[in-house]
Amino acid sequence: MQTLSLAAAEATPDLPATLTRIVLTGFMGAGKSTVGRALADRLGWTFLDLDDLIEELAGLTIPEIFATLGEPQLRRLESRALVRALARQHTVLALGGGAPEALGNRLLIEQTPGTVAIFLDAPFPTLFDRCILQSLHPTVTARPNLADPVAAEARFRLRHPIYRRLARHTLETSSLTAEATASALIEVLTRDAT
Repeated sequence: MQTLSLAAAEATPDLPATLTRIVLTGFMGAGKSTVGRALADRLGWTFLDLDDLIEELAGLTIPEIFATLGEPQLRRLESRALVRALARQHTVLALGGGAPEALGNRLLIEQTPGTVAIFLDAPFPTLFDRCILQSLHPTVTARPNLADPVAAEARFRLRHPIYRRLARHTLETSSLTAEATASALIEVLTRDAT
């Protein structure tokens, strides 16, 4: 019988036994990838970014897909990548902001056993500012949907109720760091176990 130290026991959250996938949803800049990595690390799970899987399927970056194949083809690739991602166990998955718009994607997430969706929420100005700051970093991929701020805000307003309906839990992240958000998510998910 293996004995865990007190620190190790505290570090291993008591999640519901049936939970094998955590899906993070929200608009661009919500922190899905950053929080997802922190959460997966804390849980000892795998982290997947749906955009990375799409790029792997297409052999192109997301901006290249937008430019050469168009958004409808991106959404088809996104659905294929989602099927692959949801086949994995003990995974934290960061969705692209538009993935929940497709009814088929929402149904797939809702009907995949052991999967919980969490909405990382923040006001549009906060998200837009985060994206602009991120875009200044040379390794960050461009976000074509932010080229027109008015259209981006309209997309945000369209998607917001979809994110809320899909998620079992919503967490307001505008004043939280990625680590604090991961801690809050673990607390919420641990309460689900009781």
